Amino acid sequence: MSSPAAAPLDLLYSETEEELRTAVRSLLAARCAPAAVLARIEGAGPHDPELWRVLAADIGTAGLLVPEKLGGQGAGHREAAVVLEELGRAAAPVPYLTSAVLATEILLGCESPESAELLRELAAGHRVCVPALPLTLAPGAPLPTPVRDSGAGSLGGSVGSVADAVGADVLLVLADTGLYAVPAGAAGVVLTPHVALDQTRPLAAVHLDGATGTRLADPATARAAIAGALLSGAGLLASEQLGIAEWCLTETVAYLRTRHQFNRPVGSFQALKHRLARLWLDVASARAAARAAADALATGAADAPLTVAVAQAYCSGVAVRAAEECVQLHGGIGMTWEHPAHLYLKRAKADSLALGTAGHHRGLVADFAELPAP
Repeated sequence: MSSPAAAPLDLLYSETEEELRTAVRSLLAARCAPAAVLARIEGAGPHDPELWRVLAADIGTAGLLVPEKLGGQGAGHREAAVVLEELGRAAAPVPYLTSAVLATEILLGCESPESAELLRELAAGHRVCVPALPLTLAPGAPLPTPVRDSGAGSLGGSVGSVADAVGADVLLVLADTGLYAVPAGAAGVVLTPHVALDQTRPLAAVHLDGATGTRLADPATARAAIAGALLSGAGLLASEQLGIAEWCLTETVAYLRTRHQFNRPVGSFQALKHRLARLWLDVASARAAARAAADALATGAADAPLTVAVAQAYCSGVAVRAAEECVQLHGGIGMTWEHPAHLYLKRAKADSLALGTAGHHRGLVADFAELPAP
């Protein structure tokens, strides 16, 4: 008996998703203009608590992946992907990927009363929770266990390159005895900020010395939950990379229409038309790949790992190329600190390392297709 055919991918945006996009874009246009982002990373720090409160609690985006019975919106990965597109388009300094996606997926995989209670707080936007894992940790890669339980839940060890740890309320710590929810301000927890390339997503080293927390899951359950979260995070990161590329293309086209040389718009030069046409095709293809990954995750498709790997292998490079073209085609102004192009180039470069490099995901594609990797 043949197995039922898989449901076709739906790459189109639903009316609900477009309404969500409108709400998020309006909020970011009002509170997260490029000039405001530049001013924030120069001053009080990248995260904007008020912006996060409105985005997470008032609009309800923090609970998109959380079931209604746990106080969430009961939506799915397609809706979360739309939010990440807009956050990428604005280079928004909020911990959405780490808290509302990665941490939420890990907690959903734990299926314990303690994780359910924490999920309710995350969905309501009352707390920010991030995994104490390196941002570069990729799906399919071995999970490190640098943190040890010396007895009675007393945790010791260090984890580097943890995204959004500074400003988080709770850290999800993977130890040899399971997964623990550790308050970021608890005794025995020290956060050492790194100088990150992308200042809108700060990194820090987490040092634990006798810290204690609430045990959420045993080691096997914790590792399975983290593996699932890394897959979802990588798939949805492609939507953020799509948003970065779309902003860069839109801004570059607008600039080349108004910038004149030799009494004609720069954008009328044939060589630049060719470069922009190629970039448009790249962005259109990236949109298809990112939407395919989000839909596969939302429907629980059997080939979701392959679809996610394809999306990351492609969208990562498109975001970087779009940001590089944006800087170069803006000429001298694109190289200045005052112009936001560098924010997108830095975010694109940092995203190309987050949750696995393009090379790692190409290797996964080769493994899934049973082909020898290059």
